[in-house]
Amino acid sequence: MPKRPYDLPPMRALVSFEAAARNEGFKAAARELNVTPAAISHQVRALEAELQTPLFLRHHRGVELTETGAYLLVALQRGFETMSDAVDQLKSRPTRASVTIGVTTAVSSLWLTPKLAQFWKAHGDISVAQIVSDTGKHPAECDLSIHYGNMARESGTCAILFHDRIMALASPSFAHAHPVAGVEDLTKLPLIHFDSAVTGWTDWPDWFRALGHTGPLRNSHQVNNYLIALQAAQDDMGAVLGWVGLTHAYLDSGVLVPLLADRVELPEDFYIKLHRHASGRARLVYDWLVASS
Repeated sequence: MPKRPYDLPPMRALVSFEAAARNEGFKAAARELNVTPAAISHQVRALEAELQTPLFLRHHRGVELTETGAYLLVALQRGFETMSDAVDQLKSRPTRASVTIGVTTAVSSLWLTPKLAQFWKAHGDISVAQIVSDTGKHPAECDLSIHYGNMARESGTCAILFHDRIMALASPSFAHAHPVAGVEDLTKLPLIHFDSAVTGWTDWPDWFRALGHTGPLRNSHQVNNYLIALQAAQDDMGAVLGWVGLTHAYLDSGVLVPLLADRVELPEDFYIKLHRHASGRARLVYDWLVASS
């Protein structure tokens, strides 16, 4: 029998194994590849026979990768990602970005877009599109997504970008006209409330409770967009909660100033998720954002 190119096992066996390993089961792999579970099992056993080593441990409840299987999975995924990138470039679809990131309006404007401006200086050949949504959900086709929450609840590849804290901010003129010596003084001032659809975001009652105040607050302004809330604060309409990691440009420029030195640590983190279908280019963006945070 003539030697196969690159001395590789049959591609069908490699594809079947990768799908079974990634989906953690033969049935899910079979659905993905539109074949029967028996066909997947046959291809995997043929591959194990050729390599002369088990790739899965078979249990009555499913399968589990062996150490050799995990090693092969990583190698195959790297190769498939390289091929995927090459095919994607050859398709020459100028309207499709190389990498897509799901993100909220606030994080996009205040954190991600300035970061991407730096990224493009070093990687100008990689186009990145942001899919901005404030519903707390991101489209399935995103390569990456940025969230605020408990990363431990996620599955897959994730990394913390930053842990933030919150201060009460206002314009310099508002701060001068309304001197605040303590938390009680702040409760008497107009407050700008940001009503977020994203669960877990700290609001004024949460912030005051963290500082030991559970009493009533003054009737205040309500908006559903964080950028509008910051603009309202610049327009002297009241105090706004400032996520320091997001509003550092406002603080550095003096457009907004702290009304109190008190800072409340957020209970959760801003983190980034690398989706399963993400390409090698998406992984590069992911690694860069994590390293630059």
